[in-house]
Amino acid sequence: MKFGQGKLSRRRLLGGVAGVSAALGLHEVVPHQGLHHAVGTAFAQDGHGGGHDVHGGGAAMQHPLHAGTVGMVDPRTNGFDPQAMLRDFDEGTVVNGVREWELVAEEKTIEVAPGVKYDAWAYNGRVPGPTLRAREGERLRIRFVNGAQHPHTIHFHGIHTSRMDGIPGIGAGDIAPGESTTYEFHATPFGLHLYHCHSMPLAEHIAKGLYGAFIIDPKRGRPEADELVMVMNGFDTNFDRANEVYAVNTVAFEYLHRPVVVRRDQLVRIYLVNALEFDLLNSFHIHANFFDYYPTGTRLEPRDFTDTVIQGQGERGILELRFPYTGKYMFHAHVSEFAELGWMGFFEVTD
Repeated sequence: MKFGQGKLSRRRLLGGVAGVSAALGLHEVVPHQGLHHAVGTAFAQDGHGGGHDVHGGGAAMQHPLHAGTVGMVDPRTNGFDPQAMLRDFDEGTVVNGVREWELVAEEKTIEVAPGVKYDAWAYNGRVPGPTLRAREGERLRIRFVNGAQHPHTIHFHGIHTSRMDGIPGIGAGDIAPGESTTYEFHATPFGLHLYHCHSMPLAEHIAKGLYGAFIIDPKRGRPEADELVMVMNGFDTNFDRANEVYAVNTVAFEYLHRPVVVRRDQLVRIYLVNALEFDLLNSFHIHANFFDYYPTGTRLEPRDFTDTVIQGQGERGILELRFPYTGKYMFHAHVSEFAELGWMGFFEVTD
């Protein structure tokens, strides 16, 4: 079932009502089953919820979303797998000393939670788009093809000339349906950046799915690590400019059902990007651990040693941590509403 019918927003739904009442309301406005049961299922499998008992209920777990039928999104439905996205880095191809990619904007219906279909706009058929990766100082060339029915662009965060900025009215400006252009610039500064459409209305073009992570490695590199890309996003499923579904890498509760497997004592590096629209802030919290935090990744020394970080729209940063103990450890947005609507998962730490 697709959204677009009814105007009951999740803010009206959750504002001033108890969690259980909210869940009952969600059942009416959100025609899905997986969202309701995903949290309870994961907690029941783990037995302790990664160290936090949501309501002190133990195995019973009277969680506000603990109802309905278990379900998962089959990656074949979307044509992309959030598990693979974690470690999928697109380094393009090097031609005559220039690193090149081709990105195609297209329209695609995706499933953001079991039974919840969303008419997205996507780069190369996936939301978020490919994680582009280069090294500081390289010459980069990105050919953009607009295969969609609306004008689009690609705006890269970084340092470049105005003609390469990917905004309407400057340089190539909006790229009409069926047309193409090429963006070319040097990879600077090093760090974690993002790219997104900058056509108007801006919020809608980004919220529909036209965004992705863009990593520029420092010339000296970073220490070897198990590297993960996590793009925090959300979906306005009834077109009221408020998100009803939240996720990391698009599919709600994906990493509850299929935890992110890492090794004990191994350095884990998370490239965390906030691509959320319609909410001013997003956050990341890890249970039973702390991480070094590098805002935007443009310095090689961490700014914070913490277990929670808050990011504004378009903000990003690099997290580094090691897990000293095996087990399942929860991570989620420390905005409870976001967590209950899909932005929640587990790390599974093994020897």
